[in-house]
Amino acid sequence: MFIETETTPNPSSLKFLPGRPVMSSGTREFASPEAAEASPLAEAIFDTGEVVNVFFGGDFVTVTAAPGSNWSALKPQVASILLDHFVSEAPLFAAGTAGGISVPPEAEMAVEDREEDAEVIASINELLETRVRPAVAGDGGDIAYRGFSDGVVYLTLQGACAGCPSSTATLKHGIESLLKHYVPEVVEVRAA
Repeated sequence: MFIETETTPNPSSLKFLPGRPVMSSGTREFASPEAAEASPLAEAIFDTGEVVNVFFGGDFVTVTAAPGSNWSALKPQVASILLDHFVSEAPLFAAGTAGGISVPPEAEMAVEDREEDAEVIASINELLETRVRPAVAGDGGDIAYRGFSDGVVYLTLQGACAGCPSSTATLKHGIESLLKHYVPEVVEVRAA
């Protein structure tokens, strides 16, 4: 087995591709060692002491290094951890009781959606699923819908995209332009 890596627009993050599925559905982000207790793999990556975020996507793992960390030393450590995990076919998440495992709460909506906006919201979510999410996943991240109100769409970037220097440009110029083009009711996109 060979673990490939790709750079991301975020210089602090690397995308690791094990050549097999990581998550069968959805994504999962670990923003702290405490959150990583839910996954032996994420916990092992945090145990390097040089990681501030681990993100599981469909077929990739994005790792964000702590400020001042050296990727030339950290990259082989993370690749080795991933290789050991996937070769041994270990479970991605801890089994047994949930005692002591930190499970993040469901992300809260930035604003409450209104019933009269249901059609617009459905169009926004369809575009996010079909056009935006695949592009953002290509950069080692994900995007989450957090609400729509008075023409403003609230979104949260995750994984490599969360701390990326170009995240504002991605939201404002890329995603906002796309949504405004296809959904005339959208006037602005904001980070939530």
